[in-house]
Amino acid sequence: MTSFLTSLLGQLPRRSVALAAALAVLPVVAPGQAEAQSVLTVAQSRDPQNLDPIDTFRVAWGSVASNIFEGLILRNEDLELEPGLATSWEFLDDDTRIRFHLREGVVFHNGEPFNAEAVQYTFERLLGEAGAAGPQRANYTSIDSIEVVDEQTVDFLMNQPDPVLITKLAGYGAMIVPPQYIEEVGEEAFDMHPVGTGPFQVVEYTPTVGLQLARFDGYWNGEAQVDEVNIRFIPEAATRMSELLSGGVDISLDIETNSVETIRNAGNVGLVTVDGPSVTILRFHINEGITQDPRVRRAITMAIDRPTIIEAMLGGLASPIASAQGAGSFGYDMALEPYPFDPEGARALLAEAGVAPRTEITLDMNNSNDTFREISQVIAAYLQAVGLELNIRSHETSVYFNDILANGRTGEMYLFGWGGWTFDFDNTAYLLYHTGERNNPYIDDAHLNALLDLERSTYDRDVREQALQDVAAYANENALDLPLYNTATLYGVNERVQGFVPAPDSRMRYMNISVE
Repeated sequence: MTSFLTSLLGQLPRRSVALAAALAVLPVVAPGQAEAQSVLTVAQSRDPQNLDPIDTFRVAWGSVASNIFEGLILRNEDLELEPGLATSWEFLDDDTRIRFHLREGVVFHNGEPFNAEAVQYTFERLLGEAGAAGPQRANYTSIDSIEVVDEQTVDFLMNQPDPVLITKLAGYGAMIVPPQYIEEVGEEAFDMHPVGTGPFQVVEYTPTVGLQLARFDGYWNGEAQVDEVNIRFIPEAATRMSELLSGGVDISLDIETNSVETIRNAGNVGLVTVDGPSVTILRFHINEGITQDPRVRRAITMAIDRPTIIEAMLGGLASPIASAQGAGSFGYDMALEPYPFDPEGARALLAEAGVAPRTEITLDMNNSNDTFREISQVIAAYLQAVGLELNIRSHETSVYFNDILANGRTGEMYLFGWGGWTFDFDNTAYLLYHTGERNNPYIDDAHLNALLDLERSTYDRDVREQALQDVAAYANENALDLPLYNTATLYGVNERVQGFVPAPDSRMRYMNISVE
């Protein structure tokens, strides 16, 4: 996909006794040293609430913990997979065994060595009782067991093919953790003061307030450019903006689209954008009401002018989509086109389907999405223009996802946003379309199941790509969803910051950033 968002990249230079034990690994700073330290201050809207890799699926975790932890694989800002804590890997025994050769000379922040035992401990913990309490375990159940070959070699024995595993090893639950440290301090202390192998170590984590990181001088891959990273959790968009403009923070994540012009007009701050993985779609209740009829679903899709919404409501910082994925996703089909804006055609389809004028339908959404709250009013106006009256029901976020959506209690339409953190359509499509998945309360389609099972059963990229494109085409043809837009990831950056490279998935790495 070609867009002005991408072109901007070319302008860039490339708690208890246990807790007390955890704090014992803090670096000691001599009196008078603090004045000489270089500090990078970052604002983000949310607190990850827990720093343990197996206990979270939050983007807010990724934006801080990518500096503390590392995985066997690294995915860089260009979305390319690179060696991380593993220098290489190979598929053996008809792809039922994956062997990883580990990097030598790596230590955790507490001095504990990184080795095959640490990898085995990490995944046995993830797949065991500790991991079962969190959201990450389900991503790695294709792993049957981990075998230590020697100190620098480890085998993953697979119980089924997992073509997305290598990508998943670059994120979230797969981050390698230190066995001795966790066993010494316990799970609760690790939640609040974790130890990893990354370029920065935790100094202090104050929930809802901020996280202080210090450069880890024993890092295996070079030296961070700043001594300290001070991450502030600022939920109010106006406050983040004020701090950015006043110089109180050097970088702000989670920029709201209504702040874009302010940043663009500020002399000391720049807006940096990059195409991200997040998509916003409306899903249909296909088993009840008028949206059982695919003609009605197509009509609703054709009634909404998505390009205008993107320009007028999102400042042009998004792209229209024909499926629940952005252009950076494996399985994206450039030839698949969104339904056109055609209100006359929409009215004709509604009449053909026998839908009476002023028929009411309901859209359910979570109440934490301020941007979509405004957009939903515009969607209501578009639907009214073709004879449908839209009722909007807003729910507290946990109720919405854990009850309304999970139990199939929505109206004719409901809001769904997804980050697609693997940049592989499998991560989204399986959740949306395969029978029995938590995020799929209504669709039970043998054809979709077969396609999704096929792409998950092979490491052949060509077969997988075709199957995923077929899923997208089938969903489009039957109007199972109304794909709205793929949003850009936005950053506000002070002019004194050097070496900033935007992360499409908000998993910022601060190692190579300096502050003048």
